[in-house]
Amino acid sequence: MDLAQRRELARRALDGYDSGPDATTRALAGAQAKIDGAAALVLVEGLSDQIALETAAAGRDRDLEAERVVIVPIGGAHAIGRFLTELGPLITQVRLSGLCDVREEEIFRRALVTTRVGSPRTRADLAALGFEVCVDDLEQELIRAVGPTRVEALFDSQGDLGSFRSLQSQPAWRGQDTERQMWRFLRAGSRRNLRYARLLTEAAMSRDALPRPLAALIDRTA
Repeated sequence: MDLAQRRELARRALDGYDSGPDATTRALAGAQAKIDGAAALVLVEGLSDQIALETAAAGRDRDLEAERVVIVPIGGAHAIGRFLTELGPLITQVRLSGLCDVREEEIFRRALVTTRVGSPRTRADLAALGFEVCVDDLEQELIRAVGPTRVEALFDSQGDLGSFRSLQSQPAWRGQDTERQMWRFLRAGSRRNLRYARLLTEAAMSRDALPRPLAALIDRTA
């Protein structure tokens, strides 16, 4: 596969989304413009989470815009407290939910307590409030759901298998668990991370294996 073909595949995977250093900032601004008219807000850490959730919703024939469901990439877990504070009275006027990685679970929990959204003590308490936790993160959830063999096939279909093999041969990653190598490969570049958020979510849905945190949030916004 030549470079032009790979670029075209990457363009298709990111169709409808920005990419680049300020992609999340622009995505946040776009979501904020819709907040006043929203019936439900789903707060996620970044753009890859937004892409995965919107892909999953589309795969279930949901029209989030028509349903006034807004997925908000807040720009990192540490922004959750400030964002909830800025929502003010809107907190009680919309259905609120969210998604975070396991290492940011405590940050989300404290913010929800501080802003009086609830008083969660456990992961089950967070889920009861509508906040789901990825273990360890979204990429790992999706890799497990799709399975290493199918993830490799997906890399191959996008012209990325050679690059992945190069990573596997690096001294720091040689001999490590394949899923861990795949995780590192996806995290190696923001554009790769974003386009595979869509591709892996689609692959998981084709197997009826959407990761539980994503499935739970899609169900909650219905």
